[in-house]
Amino acid sequence: MARASARHILVASKEVCENLKTQIEAGADFTATAMEHSLCPSKGRGGALGEFSPGQMVKEFDEVVFSGEVGKVLGPVKTQFGYHLVEVTSRTE
Repeated sequence: MARASARHILVASKEVCENLKTQIEAGADFTATAMEHSLCPSKGRGGALGEFSPGQMVKEFDEVVFSGEVGKVLGPVKTQFGYHLVEVTSRTE
């Protein structure tokens, strides 16, 4: 079964999400950015969510994690919780 590890940053608006993505792509540290800006309790771990299988996260998040490029910051991804930047850190098929 497929498994993935990912980290994310959860914010309330698409604009904030896009701004943070621009900062990360320009060299800002993902972990530090998550710790400072994320609304998710995972911010204490730099946004790290650990390893999980398909179906363990909300649908929109799952789709990105199991189809997006590993190591690239993806998003904004809109879910019922807000807007996410997602980085898939590893994935096995």
